Amino acid sequence: MIKAIILDIDGTLTNDRKEITPRTKEALLRAQDDGVLLALASGRPDMGLVKWARELHMDEHHGLFLCYNGAKVLDCQTGDVLFSQSLTKEEARDVLEHLKQFEVTPIIARGEYMHTTDVFGCTFDYKGAPLNIVEYESRGNNYLLCEHEDLAAWADFPVEKILTAAAPAYLQENHEAMAAPFKDRLSCMFTADYYFEYTAKGVNKATAMEVAFGKLGISRDEMIAFGDAENDLAMLEYAGIGVAMANASEEVKVVADEVTLDNNSDGIAAALEKHGVAVASDRIEFFYGANGFFHRKAVVFVTACV
Repeated sequence: MIKAIILDIDGTLTNDRKEITPRTKEALLRAQDDGVLLALASGRPDMGLVKWARELHMDEHHGLFLCYNGAKVLDCQTGDVLFSQSLTKEEARDVLEHLKQFEVTPIIARGEYMHTTDVFGCTFDYKGAPLNIVEYESRGNNYLLCEHEDLAAWADFPVEKILTAAAPAYLQENHEAMAAPFKDRLSCMFTADYYFEYTAKGVNKATAMEVAFGKLGISRDEMIAFGDAENDLAMLEYAGIGVAMANASEEVKVVADEVTLDNNSDGIAAALEKHGVAVASDRIEFFYGANGFFHRKAVVFVTACV
């Protein structure tokens, strides 16, 4: 029986317009009403997940945030931290010093601020249009901005992750050199074609799931997870049912147990219905209008036992 649904955000929960489609939203709301725990698993910081949690009413059902790609897990209703593993201040300083030789923009989230070295300089052409990645990241995660001439000198504390941003072609050419000194010390990975990040060794969405859900008495066989990108691989392998979106990379599809529809076609809702978490059914709805009672045919969701 499925007791937990774990969802990546971009390219999975949201469509290409960065919206949760009505059918998928209804399925997830119904699942929570039936006692299924919902978790958002993302490279984003916790502040960047609040919008989606509120839309899905997760703050009424003790939903979980697996943020920073699993470096931190918290209950979005109470704020209680179930798991946290950061880079030490020495590791953070070493990474930031190493990055000075590359044409990338390092970013650290702390409190209400996103700290970086250049607020205006990280702009590149992306899919035919200019993209200021610092502005994009700060707006998407509701952060204020703070610029530092030397981020390595400023960051004298443990950090959940260090995000670097650059044009996709540059990162593809240089990511191995960026990661080389830390291959045996830290986790280094792409989270988008314009993002490459560093977290503590062994940190990923799966390790966070194991610890956090273990505390809640939910086993991996009772989980279904959805993802589309490299940072979802461990999560999909760990969950009892790992589901890749049709828009996922081939690498992700290979490790997943199954492939559902894409993020624009209610792939999450379709997979949940398949596994009996939310099954579509027709009913007649009656409502009262100015000229009397009317009816309309509507799709609703009912729970099925598995």
